[in-house]
Amino acid sequence: MTRKNILITGASSGLGKGMAIEYAKMGRNLAICARRMERLEELKTELLTINPDIQVYIRPLDVDNHDQVFEVFKAFKQDMGSLDRVIVNAGMGKGASIGTGYFYANKQTAVTNFVSALAQCEAAMEIFREQNAGHLVTISSISAIRGARRAMNVYAATKAALSSMSEGLRIDVMDTPINVSTVHPGFIRSEINEKVKKVPFIVDTETGCKAMIKAIEKEGANSFVPGWPWALLRYILRIAPLSALKNMS
Repeated sequence: MTRKNILITGASSGLGKGMAIEYAKMGRNLAICARRMERLEELKTELLTINPDIQVYIRPLDVDNHDQVFEVFKAFKQDMGSLDRVIVNAGMGKGASIGTGYFYANKQTAVTNFVSALAQCEAAMEIFREQNAGHLVTISSISAIRGARRAMNVYAATKAALSSMSEGLRIDVMDTPINVSTVHPGFIRSEINEKVKKVPFIVDTETGCKAMIKAIEKEGANSFVPGWPWALLRYILRIAPLSALKNMS
């Protein structure tokens, strides 16, 4: 099945932008949203240059404005006639060690990465249930597998919560025409980690996004990308002692 009409949140930069570019090359129609409208306008021009035969719709969206999430998703559905796939991608990695005076930064990450992801899932699933068709994709992280320390602590916790919620939703719509997939990217270079110098097994944005799109198109329950080394390392991470995890983060 080809999912023709695809909505991507957090599409103005990083992985969202990269996925939009790959889908433009594949001839898919795109609904892209993010806070920075000027970047969306630039990206729309780029996408139509890549493939002038596709339709590209843009709207500003701050996913922390939960009422706006529902409004924008419904508007995109009206634009396109139907939404075949929604990729819940918008997120952030702000934060610090708990108890060091950065509660509001940690809270912002918790709200954006989980509560606002919930709002996006709710909005998408309302549309999919009405259509009795659709593919929901949540972008989690390899960090969802185990806890992490310092600035990654809350981020990893939100991604674990997102993966768990996605699995519950997958059970909820089992044996229906609605599919739910969760992608767990490893380390992919993007704006969220551009200042981090030492990162193991990191790949560039284009390589990472191609791996993500390949996994999304398969519509499996859970994927860990790029396949090498994360498909293997996920098993090792699950049984690794805390001392090993300390050295990794």
